[in-house]
Amino acid sequence: MPGDNVGFNVKNISVKDVKRGNVVGDTKNDPPKGCATFEAQVIVLNHPNQISAGYTPVLDCHTAHIACKFDKLLSKINKRTGQKMEDDPKFVKTGEAAMVQLVPTKPLVVESFAEYPPLGRFAVRDMRQTVAVGVIKAVDKATAWKDPAVAAKEVKDQAKDAKKAAAPKKK
Repeated sequence: MPGDNVGFNVKNISVKDVKRGNVVGDTKNDPPKGCATFEAQVIVLNHPNQISAGYTPVLDCHTAHIACKFDKLLSKINKRTGQKMEDDPKFVKTGEAAMVQLVPTKPLVVESFAEYPPLGRFAVRDMRQTVAVGVIKAVDKATAWKDPAVAAKEVKDQAKDAKKAAAPKKK
């Protein structure tokens, strides 16, 4: 059953090779993959300030504890009905709910709550307390997870290459 925590041994794999947050799945039908980004509905329970884009707390999702950046606040929603109240809000505060785009800082396997509920819910922890809870609505598995520093370097290298190609050649 998806989401159950079980113990088992695999030939030729040491117990030391299995890390917190690892996920086992069906490799033929729906293999678990790390995601680049995911969209989630988040309800802020107890945060002393406001949460805005760029906030990077730790997410506790299944057995993983990984920092994830609130990349974009997509919309503020009514936490009871789920209806959109405001597009592109600057911040959300205690008692409010929002649809957000999150980017994990390390590889993270998650699924939408509709497909696999245990892999689609999480707690947002900061300052040694739970500040928010959420459910995952959509996962971007098309592109695999990349270290943000490596991705930024690749973008710079591509820009450099484009500049070189556009520059007139000297004779």
